[in-house]
Amino acid sequence: MSELTRKAGELDAADPLGGLRDRFVLDDVVYLDGNSLGALPANVPAAVDDVVRRQWGALRIRSWEESGWWTAPERIGDRIAPLVGAAAGQIVVGDSTSVNVFKALVAAVRMAGEGRDEILVDATTFPTDGYIAESAARLTGRTLRAVTPAEVPGALGERTAAVLLNHVDYRTGRLHDLPGLTAAVHEAGAYAVWDLCHSAGALPVGLDEHGVDLAVGCTYKYLNGGPGSPAYLYVRRDLQSRFDSPLPGWTSHAEPFGMRTAYEPASGAPRGRVGTPDILSMLALEAALEVWDGVSIEAVRAKSLALTDFFEECVRAFAPPGRVESVTPAAHSERGSQVALRCDDAGDVMKRLIERGVVGDFRAPDVLRFGFTPLYVGFADVERAARVLGEVLP
Repeated sequence: MSELTRKAGELDAADPLGGLRDRFVLDDVVYLDGNSLGALPANVPAAVDDVVRRQWGALRIRSWEESGWWTAPERIGDRIAPLVGAAAGQIVVGDSTSVNVFKALVAAVRMAGEGRDEILVDATTFPTDGYIAESAARLTGRTLRAVTPAEVPGALGERTAAVLLNHVDYRTGRLHDLPGLTAAVHEAGAYAVWDLCHSAGALPVGLDEHGVDLAVGCTYKYLNGGPGSPAYLYVRRDLQSRFDSPLPGWTSHAEPFGMRTAYEPASGAPRGRVGTPDILSMLALEAALEVWDGVSIEAVRAKSLALTDFFEECVRAFAPPGRVESVTPAAHSERGSQVALRCDDAGDVMKRLIERGVVGDFRAPDVLRFGFTPLYVGFADVERAARVLGEVLP
């Protein structure tokens, strides 16, 4: 037994979250792609079967009331809220991340008022956020300027209406300074919109604590909601009465069944709704969130950092010298829950890894990306992944 194998066994034996693996459907592969699509929680198939056969099949239209379909967007939002550091009544679930980015950014610009004619967007953002920001700027008659998160404080000014930022860089796993950047945005009199897709469910976010104005996120990564599961929108409580959605819909109307021609927004989180909730995927998400019962996000963060530290240690031991280079910050304060390795033939290397039962993903042109979901990834998984990586590197 190698020293690293022994260490992995000791770490797994001492892991307070080790028993959570049984809450998921997992096979013998090492699954390090939960930052793209989380694993299937074991309770979800039965829950979805009930939704289809009983709630839809037997109760049919009655389920809007009797099965709680109508209130699901807010109810599930309240279930997500503790995972991102928010009190109840500030998150609504529905639509895609892209749609919610559009709602949040346009609403932020509208709240900022006519005197502020510039939007700042994270230059390193996931492409869709950039596309949405460009469209929002055209729609609202603002100019758009792309800057890196590090450049944001120096770019802010009296013209700034809103700033759209990613909490964790999707390529490198770099964790950006949400408290500091939010404070800087507020000091300039602007509004901060955060994309939490790569942080929610992996580390503490502290939306309420840090005064974030608006935030969006997906639920199919670290929250394990399933492919295409609906996203969510956070609107800070004191801003809700001013939140002017660019996509008003009948379900966000103060009287949704009044069928009035004039729009009057609902109060609270429901004014972030648009159309009919996507019930099948939404209730699968609700069932998936049960895996978080009794789980502390702080404990998840502690294990995440331990996993990524151990992976880096194992890669240094197993990979040929100079063959791969980590582009993920070493400092815990700057690291999300993934490790990205630069490798010249990364696409081919990832194919060989997957053939050997280690599943990560590839980001062009040269990045191997490994996501660590502490709810089901163990230290023996980490040691095996790094060992196989060393074996497949030519």
